[in-house]
Amino acid sequence: MLTRRGALLSAAAAALLLAVPASTKAADELKLPRQKVELVAPPFVHAHEQATKQGPKIVEFTLTIEEKKVVIDEKGTTFQAMTFNGSMPGPLMVVHEGDYVEVKLVNPASNSMPHNVDFHSATGALGGAELTLVNPGEEVTLRWKATRTGTFVYHCAPGGPMIPWHVVSGMNGAVMVLPREGLTDGKGKQVKYDRVYYIGEQDMYVPRDEKGNFKAYDSPGDSYNDTVEVMKKLIPTHVVFNGKVGALTGKNALTAKVGETVLIVHSQANRDSRPHLIGGHGDYVWETGKFSNAPETGLETWFIRGGSAGAATYKFLQPGIYAYVTHNLIEAVELGASAHFKVEGKWNDDLMTQVKAPSEIPGPKTN
Repeated sequence: MLTRRGALLSAAAAALLLAVPASTKAADELKLPRQKVELVAPPFVHAHEQATKQGPKIVEFTLTIEEKKVVIDEKGTTFQAMTFNGSMPGPLMVVHEGDYVEVKLVNPASNSMPHNVDFHSATGALGGAELTLVNPGEEVTLRWKATRTGTFVYHCAPGGPMIPWHVVSGMNGAVMVLPREGLTDGKGKQVKYDRVYYIGEQDMYVPRDEKGNFKAYDSPGDSYNDTVEVMKKLIPTHVVFNGKVGALTGKNALTAKVGETVLIVHSQANRDSRPHLIGGHGDYVWETGKFSNAPETGLETWFIRGGSAGAATYKFLQPGIYAYVTHNLIEAVELGASAHFKVEGKWNDDLMTQVKAPSEIPGPKTN
């Protein structure tokens, strides 16, 4: 394990670290209130105001890196995951435009390699990646101003070939920067939600042995060479929502009630995706995730570009089980990219009714 910072940083990165002041404006100089937020594991999202009349503040978050072995499917396949706060994806962080985001990144000594974080929502220094690289046993605090509204990916980016490997090993999450007045339909009408869920799509590349069985490893480093060879072929062995096959189906289904509006934040840090809610629609869809743009309406399927996060609302009108999938149905059915919404309420026959139950096809009439 490399432990000396000089062995971890390129000459350019080291020069940038020397050139950039550790703090251009001390926190007390901002004269802003502070709010410490306890993050929660996806698909859930920490409590937050949808709109606010308060002024900007410094919002404090902690991301603790955890390298760990996880099971990713019903066959018991194991995977050497690298995570923020122990989950895949990492937690969704919610602030308002104009707030300052202050993130403490902790890399415990129990981990085996250096990590950092690149916030797509931040401005400068590779999204903060050049200022947050920490060895095992180190921590760092970064503050950046939320100047753009929308949903944005964050991910580990320690340099070179380590970047894609860390990202597809689970080190990604999202930030949602809300307009201070809340979401709107682009014409001034507020768009409110009763519930919010964060779905992080993850493509995984698990090596197989000569018999075709998935291999297991004792540490992330042990898996590196074999995993990179699988990655180079660009064919994932698993495409899942929230870390494993079945993470959001069955007893883990997302819940809602008829009449409730649900905001779905969907990220994919590496590959394109096509979310589709079977039996429902995207009432308002910010496909690119940027709230400064007017949302599209009434979509059947929307497009999430690799390296981005999008947002969509839907007001559930019927009870039942809704499947939420990527509409590459091979990946949804065969590789695992599927979730369920379990919706309670009263059925509306006007919207749909079975006119005639299945029955035997009548035989030909005889005279």
